[in-house]
Amino acid sequence: MLAGQTAPQRSSKKAASSKSKKKTAVVRRAAQQQPTIERYKEIQQALADKGYFRGPVDGAWGADSVEALKRFQREQNLEDDGKIGSLSLIALGLGPPRSAATASPEPGSSPPAVPNQVP
Repeated sequence: MLAGQTAPQRSSKKAASSKSKKKTAVVRRAAQQQPTIERYKEIQQALADKGYFRGPVDGAWGADSVEALKRFQREQNLEDDGKIGSLSLIALGLGPPRSAATASPEPGSSPPAVPNQVP
């Protein structure tokens, strides 16, 4: 190489290939938390109140609880998988648990607007 000339720059294969790769977003579902014993008791009590569960309302989620939930799900035209899902909870009148922050409006806030109903 002559004086004053610079060596040609070489780009590594790694640098060239990383430019052509597209980044893809990774979507991760949040892990569903297992219900607490108190939540299991609420579900068992709701099933008992509707005549599906005859065992002790003790929060121990066993085969009797699963079978009661399956019978309830079948009669509600839900998938009778015995899993505690949001549709089953709503049908039981329980819905998803609410935190204290969302259960009541903040002081000084107005209640949500109710649409006008036409008779």
